[in-house]
Amino acid sequence: MPMTPHDIEKMIKDGIPDAVVTIRDLAGDGDHYAAEIVSESFRGKTRVQQHQMVYKALQGNMGGELHALALQTSAPA
Repeated sequence: MPMTPHDIEKMIKDGIPDAVVTIRDLAGDGDHYAAEIVSESFRGKTRVQQHQMVYKALQGNMGGELHALALQTSAPA
């Protein structure tokens, strides 16, 4: 069963509590999403490290229940 945008946002916020998360359904099929995540905890980390933090927060659901997620991560301006 595909994950809902709410489920994705909740998992990310549970794993990265200060995150501001915006989820968009890219294809309208409930399977392809884009997430913009802004968190102070990303400051000083590489893009790869930031994405690894998001994948960890998703608790192994990437590639399973969550088929595709385009990530855009950053620290607050």
